[in-house]
Amino acid sequence: MPGTYMEDVQRRCVLPFEALPCEVRLLRRAVTVQLGQWGVPTAGDAARLVVTELATNVIKHVGEGSAATLILERKRERLRVEMHDKADSLPSVRAADCTSECGRGLHMLAAMAVDWGTVVTAIGKAVWCEIELGQDAGCRRMERAANALETYRARSGTLQQGQHDAVLAESAVELIADLLHWSSVRGLDPDDVLDRAQMHYEAEADAA
Repeated sequence: MPGTYMEDVQRRCVLPFEALPCEVRLLRRAVTVQLGQWGVPTAGDAARLVVTELATNVIKHVGEGSAATLILERKRERLRVEMHDKADSLPSVRAADCTSECGRGLHMLAAMAVDWGTVVTAIGKAVWCEIELGQDAGCRRMERAANALETYRARSGTLQQGQHDAVLAESAVELIADLLHWSSVRGLDPDDVLDRAQMHYEAEADAA
């Protein structure tokens, strides 16, 4: 899987590939190597998760064996990930319980990314996102949170891209409130649970 590399202020790596399951593993390995060369290996888990979701969506919804291109770009303290393919239909974020399998990947992407979007290109479309470098320590927590939030977003139906941030924030509040109710019923002190969660968050943020 050949790659084209450009070293400048905004480091960039272009990786054309065939949308095949075996290629996803190679893409993940290429991401690991590239981030190591750029000196930001701690972003590896988050980047590999995003790339896996995007590449899998191409295989499922554009077609196995179709041509696609992964672009990685380091922009100061962010990593931009772009997945280009030749299909011109733009994906949409849907409720987690919809019949389409595309929902989960985009929910995960939107929950982990600082910013994300889709754009029509000259030959198809691109789905892109930007993740914070150094967020790897919380990657598994982000993935678990994204999965949990799907249940809370399910009641919102099909979402427009501009609505996502507000719905995500409200879903997070509902999830936290439900966990506090659960804590109280189990005989735990909700304030103590919040304090302990805050301590875990601050410790991991300081270590990142």
